Amino acid sequence: MSEAARPDPAATRRPGGGGDIGRRVALRRERLGLSREDVAGRAGTSPSYLRYLEESPADPGTGFLLRLAAALDTTAAELRGGGVGLPPGLGQAGSRPDLVELTPRECYDLLSTHGVGRISVSTSKGPSILPVNYSVMDDAVVFRTAPDASPAAAAGAEVAFEVDHIDEALSEGWSVLVVGRAQRVTDPEAIRRVAADAYSKPWPGGSRELCLRIDPTRVTGRRIRVH
Repeated sequence: MSEAARPDPAATRRPGGGGDIGRRVALRRERLGLSREDVAGRAGTSPSYLRYLEESPADPGTGFLLRLAAALDTTAAELRGGGVGLPPGLGQAGSRPDLVELTPRECYDLLSTHGVGRISVSTSKGPSILPVNYSVMDDAVVFRTAPDASPAAAAGAEVAFEVDHIDEALSEGWSVLVVGRAQRVTDPEAIRRVAADAYSKPWPGGSRELCLRIDPTRVTGRRIRVH
């Protein structure tokens, strides 16, 4: 049975929600700002099958997955989660790379697409770099943590905050660095807004009632392009 001729998704959907591939496809499509119709047209399939794939534990064939990966500017291995357990940067350097400085506007555009970044803090055990779920609000980086968690040490200190993205297949990537002072958010309305507008709750779970805000004094970024 061809992908475009799949049964109606509503009639065949299995319990438990979408599978791993479907979730990665949906996330990649949303990050690119594409509709299901856009991606289906690029991949040569129907929007209804793409919906089925995103919402059901489907396992598409290799040929279709390659077309879908090309439509999403990624790789079939990424959609299958082949690099989930590996640190970024294991790919070989590209041919004739260029290191390009990003403008502040480009930096903020990239910041706004990510939900996990790394913050540098000084603790009683020495310097640490820690991942946090974050949002960008009014050109400031905000995140929630627990009062006794290591990221809470950032309160009142000048910190560095970094996000990046690595494309192993193309040997390309970018990084954005934000430097500024982290302050506790104490206004109840501001805290409510952070909780309501956050892209995601903190991944570690639990109570994360301490809200911190980094007001940038410097925002810089770089991108590696390969010809």
